[in-house]
Amino acid sequence: MTADATRLQIRSERLFNGLVVGIVVAGFLTLVGVAGYGLYVMGQNVTFTRWVSHTYEVEGAISDFLILDERTETARRGYLLSHDEVFAQSAARTSQRAARALDRIGALTPDNPAQQAFLARMRPLFAQQQQAVIVSMAFARAGHSDSSQFYHDSGVEATRLIRRLAEQMTEEETRLLRLRNAAQEAALDQLLWIAVAGGVLLVFVATGSTLVILRYTRQLNRSQRELAQLNAGLEDQVATRTADLQRANEEIQRFAYIVSHDLRSPLVNVMGFTSELEAAAKPLGVLLERAEAEAPQIVSEDARAAVRTDLPESIGFIRTSTQKMDRLINAILQLSRQGRRVLTPEPVDMVRVAQGIADNLKHRSQELGAEIEIAPDLPVVISDRLALEQIFSNLVENALKYLKPGRPGRIAVTGQHQGGRMVYEVRDNGRGIDPKDHDRVFDLFRRAGLQDQPGEGIGLAHVRALAYRLGGTVTCQSALDQGATFRVSLPARLSIQGSAS
Repeated sequence: MTADATRLQIRSERLFNGLVVGIVVAGFLTLVGVAGYGLYVMGQNVTFTRWVSHTYEVEGAISDFLILDERTETARRGYLLSHDEVFAQSAARTSQRAARALDRIGALTPDNPAQQAFLARMRPLFAQQQQAVIVSMAFARAGHSDSSQFYHDSGVEATRLIRRLAEQMTEEETRLLRLRNAAQEAALDQLLWIAVAGGVLLVFVATGSTLVILRYTRQLNRSQRELAQLNAGLEDQVATRTADLQRANEEIQRFAYIVSHDLRSPLVNVMGFTSELEAAAKPLGVLLERAEAEAPQIVSEDARAAVRTDLPESIGFIRTSTQKMDRLINAILQLSRQGRRVLTPEPVDMVRVAQGIADNLKHRSQELGAEIEIAPDLPVVISDRLALEQIFSNLVENALKYLKPGRPGRIAVTGQHQGGRMVYEVRDNGRGIDPKDHDRVFDLFRRAGLQDQPGEGIGLAHVRALAYRLGGTVTCQSALDQGATFRVSLPARLSIQGSAS
């Protein structure tokens, strides 16, 4: 397959996937909208149901009032015909209950102007009826037995009017009931349609989701097969590359050892001849003194300067340079030997290691007025003890070397678990390191800041090399005049295969 065809296939797959995902997302959003509208319609339906129930309650209250009102009239008639006090007591009770029933109708319909208007007309009629009941019964108790007056008093007419108003109020509630039932049925129809639409959308979204999942599953299976094919020989390739790297590393170390060893031979010769020159300069000085004493005219100023100034100064320069060269060669040899040393993993009590370093440097730290604090909870790590001692010894010595003059030195060694690694920190309050030099200080023979302390610039390079061999890293966080923190991150368990060189 050509590159253009591959790009076209990738573009088409992305377009298809984006289209399907967009449709599915739109379906989900629509489904959410449908669900929200469904909840709204359900709320409306609950409201309509509550109003329908309210209508039935009002109709019941009107019916109760009308029944109680009729019972009051019936009890009055019974008393007028029989003069039995049972009917009088019944009339009194039902009259009170009818009054409460009328008040309940008013309490149920405060938001209905039509019903309130009917009640405004019914209340004086009911009062008129109650007054007629009282008057007629009092007339009967006085001994008048002409019941023909019953059909001509105002109570009978009031009862007829009350019955007619109650029928009109019932018709009003019936009208409201029809409207509310229609609204409820419409809400139920909407809810049904919403449920159907939601079901269709759900099927659509499920189908789209299934399509996307199946497509991605096929792509994933194809990718896994391709990855399995690519990984078939990957382990052999990694092993081969690792062996090549190990051989190259060994060659580099061997080359460094040979070069440093071969450099030492001419350096020793130079140092030897420098000693001979220094020894030969002494007789020349004596000869110059005799010549000045016996024949000063033969001694020139150039000869005098050459013997007494130029020659000792040159010998001093040569000696200083050869000594520096000797230290550099020793440093290269030390790094080479460390690279060839076989690492031995073992459980290392970092508190004891750090405390031992602090004890070894106690005399120097006291002279500088500095304190070295070792955290009591440094985590144990399974690694090479000697390499760890060299790493932290270099870091603590550097912290002591670069303290801020006039400031009491504080050096702290802390550590903690972070995932599957152990992270240790050596923190000081010294002169600090410029952020632009944070990486430079780890380079071989490179130093940063004011060069007022002895050293060849190999300590931190040695620390980084050892940390790499242990499968870890070392970083620096610092700012000028704000101290420095060196963070060493190590695996909890050293892998011999990963550390071999």
